[in-house]
Amino acid sequence: MKKLSVGLTFAAAVVLAGQALAFEPTRPVEFVVASGPGGGTDNFARTIQSIIAKHKLMEKSMVVLNKGGGSGAEAFLYARKNEGDPNKLYFGTNNAYLLPHVAKLAYSMEDLRPVAALAFDEFLIWVKGDSEYATPTDLIEAAKAAPNKLSFAGSQSKDTDETLVALIEQTTGTNFKYLPFNGGGEVGVQLAGGHVAANVNNPNENVGQWQAGAIKPLCVFSDKPMAKSDPVHDGKGWGDIPTCASSGVNIPSYKMPRTVWTAAGTPDDAVAYYSDVLKKVSETPEWADYVRKTSQTGDFMSGQKLQDFIVTSEKNAVGVFEAEGWLVK
Repeated sequence: MKKLSVGLTFAAAVVLAGQALAFEPTRPVEFVVASGPGGGTDNFARTIQSIIAKHKLMEKSMVVLNKGGGSGAEAFLYARKNEGDPNKLYFGTNNAYLLPHVAKLAYSMEDLRPVAALAFDEFLIWVKGDSEYATPTDLIEAAKAAPNKLSFAGSQSKDTDETLVALIEQTTGTNFKYLPFNGGGEVGVQLAGGHVAANVNNPNENVGQWQAGAIKPLCVFSDKPMAKSDPVHDGKGWGDIPTCASSGVNIPSYKMPRTVWTAAGTPDDAVAYYSDVLKKVSETPEWADYVRKTSQTGDFMSGQKLQDFIVTSEKNAVGVFEAEGWLVK
């Protein structure tokens, strides 16, 4: 921010003191992505980049840098090394605040400042298209009858998918055999091929297999059904999937936020500037189209609302980590 000159009158200084002096990036803005190219977080960042460019929401250009090592920790370590730099934004999920709980890393939440969340990935229980399991209760009862036998596939270990599977186990008193794979695409292939009993992929990761009838959804971990859509398979769309809580799995909601951060020490006016830009992004038809195509739930959050969400999300996840013995000492 520009400093007030000594020559300003007292009255003028008082007026300006009550106003936020405008921040503008001083060079091209780095969009640092906590995943490799082509993943969901990369798509999230590049969609925002294209919308900002199309609608000229920022004067400076943007460059995307992928730093997905360590399940995304590489990006947040980069943030720590660039404390206070207002020309960098970091794109992630809940990994930003959950990774330090399950791995010894050289960064913590104190090295980041949340700017906004723009969308949320829903999670569903999926089984093979011709599976004998027609409801979540069918799957749960089968798992109780054969502890540690039924395989549940997911992306990575001690990450969002395994956390949800552990939460299902803790809530229902079951024990599944969790099998981690490199990403949601591979997880979907494993289920469609009948190599695992179930997965908890988000809609975008499994939609192709559902369209082909190779897999089917049993329920969604949301407090309300998903938005109505055109039929995906057999006359059913996303809005026809029951919630898990109404289907015998007492987990009212489980969502993964698509988040944007700055480094600690970034000035307040810079955080406010980027929050405003991202709010405008969330109001464009292009963003609505992105949310629809990826079957995410659009919900812009910033400020205290976002802080409250992070606190609750972190607390719930850490409870699962503790019960599973995953917390790092």
